[in-house]
Amino acid sequence: MNRQELITALADKTGSSKADADRSIAALLDIVTASLKKGDNVQLVGFGTFEVRKRAARNGRNPATGESIKIKASKQPAFKAGAGLKAAVNGTKK
Repeated sequence: MNRQELITALADKTGSSKADADRSIAALLDIVTASLKKGDNVQLVGFGTFEVRKRAARNGRNPATGESIKIKASKQPAFKAGAGLKAAVNGTKK
């Protein structure tokens, strides 16, 4: 499902217009992004948790030349599925 399909599905499910659904999705993404940028987690009980994970600095290799390079430490956004979402995907009850 791409963004346009999600907008259509949300508009159909809520009975709102596609423009309203688009604004709602954009607002949700902005809120999640801003929270992660501040270092906060976004937890949706039964669905999952958006969080920031820290990756340590490490050595790597340039695949083209084989030369050893240093990769800087970074922060990565991550999603951990909740029990309800896992159960729904697997077709089992929570």
